[in-house]
Amino acid sequence: MLAVYAKSINPDDPLAGLEVGERPEPEHADGWTTIDVRAAALNHHDLWSLRGVGLGEDSLPMILGCDAAGTDPEGNAVVVHSVIASDTWRGDETLDPKRTLLSELHQGALAQRVAVPKRNVIPKPAELSFEHAACLPTAWLTAYRMLFTRGDIKPGMTVLVQGASGGVATALTVLASAVGARVWVTSRSEDKRRSALELGAEQAFESGARLPERVDAVMETVGQATWAHSVRSLKPGGTLVVSGATSGSAPPAELNRVFFLQLSVIGSTMGTKDELERLIRFCLERDIRPTIHATMPLTQAHEGFQALLDGDVVGKIVFTV
Repeated sequence: MLAVYAKSINPDDPLAGLEVGERPEPEHADGWTTIDVRAAALNHHDLWSLRGVGLGEDSLPMILGCDAAGTDPEGNAVVVHSVIASDTWRGDETLDPKRTLLSELHQGALAQRVAVPKRNVIPKPAELSFEHAACLPTAWLTAYRMLFTRGDIKPGMTVLVQGASGGVATALTVLASAVGARVWVTSRSEDKRRSALELGAEQAFESGARLPERVDAVMETVGQATWAHSVRSLKPGGTLVVSGATSGSAPPAELNRVFFLQLSVIGSTMGTKDELERLIRFCLERDIRPTIHATMPLTQAHEGFQALLDGDVVGKIVFTV
């Protein structure tokens, strides 16, 4: 079958190890099933994998991709939840120390077919296209958990989103706006700030700019480059939710400010199957859909990966199969 996979690891030139070609059909144990993929979304996780983060040479070749929507063996339209918990784990699967994502231990979703545990398969509503559905399990689920499970965001709050254009950032903007929060975003790009306003942000600022007032919560995925601005943008008692550190993971801690202003710093990772089901219902009830930057066939994977690497993306890149 046709697939997009990592044939080698290169921390400095991740696309050097990217390959599009034939791979064996998926094999799986009892309790798993095979999904015919109709659409699969690209994530920064895929670039990190090509750099060797969470993926070792001993696991190669590895089909990339966490997100997929398609059909099950009975022909039902489904969405795949990509967080795979260990067989004996019960409860919130994101807290399982042995959890993994598709494309880390098990072959990923950027392929014509993918094997997944049956418990990870969710019915896809007819109102949701395969392309939109494929955007939800990683970036949009991450944003949903950051806002509503970990951040406890309520209508009327002011939320700062660091970054304005990526899959998680655009999801944060749309979802928070949909519940009546006032959303502010930052970006170095005027075009991306304009796009954020079109998605529902109330105001958009230059990265690091002084804000008109301090905010109730900051959604942080950038890390080292924006951390100080995030901490200093919070009002006393405010909350900083962090789910990534694309610019580096070791910024100054700002501990004096954290304890003196009684700030809450909360980590957030992916989301649960239950949260993904709630996210799908939320999108239908509020009539909102993920922002798709581009849709392209799986054979053009290099083009999509290059665009994500260059940072020239607003929303999600989706591959059709």
